[in-house]
Amino acid sequence: MECGMLVDVARGQPLFEGLSAEHMDKLAGMASLVRFAPDEIIFREGDKSHYFYLIQSGRVALEINAPGRVLTVETLTVGDELGLTSFLEDGTRPLQARALDPVEALRFDGELLRKVCMEDQALGYALEHRLLKVFTNRLQATLLQLLDMYGSDPSRHKAAPAKSSS
Repeated sequence: MECGMLVDVARGQPLFEGLSAEHMDKLAGMASLVRFAPDEIIFREGDKSHYFYLIQSGRVALEINAPGRVLTVETLTVGDELGLTSFLEDGTRPLQARALDPVEALRFDGELLRKVCMEDQALGYALEHRLLKVFTNRLQATLLQLLDMYGSDPSRHKAAPAKSSS
């Protein structure tokens, strides 16, 4: 896919909303379009984090390997970010990602993206700020999921007594 088409595709991503044309050109120059077949493992839990993805079509299950089974933690879809740990030096994948449908995604090399963000601090700050929102939203969704699973029976979990102020 040529650079101009990638800019158009990337511009539609919520993560890139409001970025300057210059920043969009930089990002598009680093992106490639990749495809995954249904049930294809995109990466495994514990793998080194090399790539960051923006899902263009399809759904991806984020999974954790539990004794004797694999549990789906979250399902990502169009517009979602995948592989956030690639922004961290020496990051490893905390979860497994598996395509549920045919998936198309923009792929970015994490090391190159970190380098570009260090060189262009305005771009780095803008992406960092947006990614922090993604992390926060995912953490909140996970907490709500835990509350849904474990919070329905108040007798199972009692609040710790408040400390006295004396």
